[in-house]
Amino acid sequence: MKHRIRGQLTEGGILFVSILKWVVLATGIGAIVGAGVSLFLKALTDGSMFASRFRLYFLWLPVAMFASAWLVEKLAPDAEGHGTEKVIEAVHKHAARIKPMVVPVKAAATIVTLASGGSAGKEGPCAQIGAGISSIIADLLKFDAGDRKKLVICGISAGFAAVFGTPIAGSIFGVEVLVVGSLLYDVLLPSFVAGITSYQISTLLGIEYFYHPWKFTYVFSESLFFKVVLLGIMFGICAQLLIEGMNVVKRYGARIRLSTPVKGLIGGSILVVLAIIFSADYLGLGLDTIQASLEGAPAPWYAFLVKIFATGVTLNFGGSGGIVTPIFFIGATSGAFFASFMGLNVATAAGLGMVAALAGAANAPIAASIMSVELFGPQLAPYATVACIISFLMTGNRSVYPSQLLGVSKSSTLRVELGKEIECIETEIQLRDKSLIGVCLAVARKIREHAPHKNRNGHNGEAGRECRPPDDGGTVRDDEPEKGRTEPGGGKKEGGNGG
Repeated sequence: MKHRIRGQLTEGGILFVSILKWVVLATGIGAIVGAGVSLFLKALTDGSMFASRFRLYFLWLPVAMFASAWLVEKLAPDAEGHGTEKVIEAVHKHAARIKPMVVPVKAAATIVTLASGGSAGKEGPCAQIGAGISSIIADLLKFDAGDRKKLVICGISAGFAAVFGTPIAGSIFGVEVLVVGSLLYDVLLPSFVAGITSYQISTLLGIEYFYHPWKFTYVFSESLFFKVVLLGIMFGICAQLLIEGMNVVKRYGARIRLSTPVKGLIGGSILVVLAIIFSADYLGLGLDTIQASLEGAPAPWYAFLVKIFATGVTLNFGGSGGIVTPIFFIGATSGAFFASFMGLNVATAAGLGMVAALAGAANAPIAASIMSVELFGPQLAPYATVACIISFLMTGNRSVYPSQLLGVSKSSTLRVELGKEIECIETEIQLRDKSLIGVCLAVARKIREHAPHKNRNGHNGEAGRECRPPDDGGTVRDDEPEKGRTEPGGGKKEGGNGG
């Protein structure tokens, strides 16, 4: 009994020291990152205000994207693209080590890109600023791999909390975005402390944030709930379009055998043409358009598609910046468009779109749901949560952050290898006889079997079974597993129960 009490006291003492340690460390990280992010945001604001004095400021885009690409290529290649992805990659692949040069280079390249009209966001640089500062401090304190990773995650959370003014959602985002379907509970306390501290410091330093609280209460109805579910599906599709659009532009960009700075000239020229055709509303952060949608202004049907293309060109042709602000633009404008034919309030649909598109594209439904409360108030929260979760499920095993680890399968029909990076995932569709999908396909086969046949070569006849893999390169089991199934590489694998 005496030994047991001593053990309990020892355990309590260890936990007390651990809590005290991480509260102190997280507070320090939050304060430093909050100051760093505030400095970056002020510089970005000043640069954007200077550029906006010129009516055709976007004509500088080719030169700006050349300069941005040159800075990154020569000084810090790890600062390429949208910064959050590089931070996730560093945590999973490089023991959370981030080169110190990444911080100033990423900040400078992003200011040059956004001030000139590049379509990107500001959260990526802030995440890299937070993670980079935390990595430097971890080096100074000679932390081991475990503590280093925790400190860097605190820096990520602090960066997100300070850039959007959402301390709770920002803190959760940092621990949710690393592994799909899993929260890193061992980093939860320091992430919250760092996020809240960072937000308070940035507020004290004069950073102003966007809030749009709803001043009316929603009356629940079956019709409204059904429309929210339908919107969640649509926003999930929009998130898929963003992910696939980014990948398509990246593939085409890789085919151009030129240096990255020269690609910046090409990408900047494409954006100039885009601005001339559609207007400059699709360049830069696009905050005015987001605000207009949240105030009830309708959006053209092509608005979110143009933004997807502009963002893909910016981030894959030498530009620097984040991707969350473009996601907000895509979600808000698509919501405003969907509202026009669904009989919904435009502002409501735009608000739902902002957070639901983020949940789907970044695989962060919890952070996005909490963000809806911090940005819009509690009135919209129940509906936003439903839309966020549905959008998250709709995107499947895809993400704007391909270095995310997959921690959960989004459907028991989808067989995937957990613990791998999303960009390496190969999905297999495992049909179960008694599942809803299996029953529907069985009924469809019965109908097809009794359909009229012209002849073997006729268009109404069944020329043979076709085993079509899903879009993400997975495999589909047909109804005769003993004959083998198609593998991603195009070959055959004997037997029907592989995985």
